[in-house]
Amino acid sequence: MPSTLLLSDLHLSPQQALLTRGFETFCAGPARQAGGVYILGDLFDYWLGDDQLREPYYQDIARHLAGVAEAGVPVFLQHGNRDFLIGERFAHEARITLLPDPHVLDLHGVRTVLTHGDALCTDDADYQAARRFWRTPTRIRQYLALPYFLRRWVAWCFRRRSRSKVQNKPEYQTDVNRDAVAACLLEHDADRMIHGHTHRPAICRFEVHGRERERIVLPDWRTGGPYLEMSETGHRILDSER
Repeated sequence: MPSTLLLSDLHLSPQQALLTRGFETFCAGPARQAGGVYILGDLFDYWLGDDQLREPYYQDIARHLAGVAEAGVPVFLQHGNRDFLIGERFAHEARITLLPDPHVLDLHGVRTVLTHGDALCTDDADYQAARRFWRTPTRIRQYLALPYFLRRWVAWCFRRRSRSKVQNKPEYQTDVNRDAVAACLLEHDADRMIHGHTHRPAICRFEVHGRERERIVLPDWRTGGPYLEMSETGHRILDSER
């Protein structure tokens, strides 16, 4: 059975030429040999709405994803905290399937929860409150009704403020909460969780209710183009740039 590839936190933008080339290499090479590709959020550094496809850069990203699908490999995408406004128009252009968060599947014989991970950072009360506020259908409609240039300005302001806040927060607040992880695994009767968001790659094994569980944190794309390859024989982190 072909391997499954998982990645997250690419934060692609026109200003990130090296990361973009790594993504193009991934789509042209490893992705086309896989049985499936799962992107667990923050494909983009920001997403203002599907009319962002008016920009040639984002048309190109959609085209590269569509090329993977045309090669016979299904591509799945979860929303991240930076690109939760990705909608059906982008999904159609890129020929991807949008997944709910969390999403549960049998991944090479192990019941696995896939999630971006930000909802598990429950120690950061301010972030969780803002997340609930901005993800309501009413707020989303109000934001998308703004002119494109104004949405871009609002997104820039939020990114700038977010970077400043994160720098001043204790480390435990920007990481997942262990009890939240355990509760999610129990709710879905899963033995493995894979997520991104925290930019702290790790493989953790721990016991929950008498069963050993596993949590895999995907690396971000600040350097290179890392992705997780999973198969029936195990898993490993590879890099599309090496």
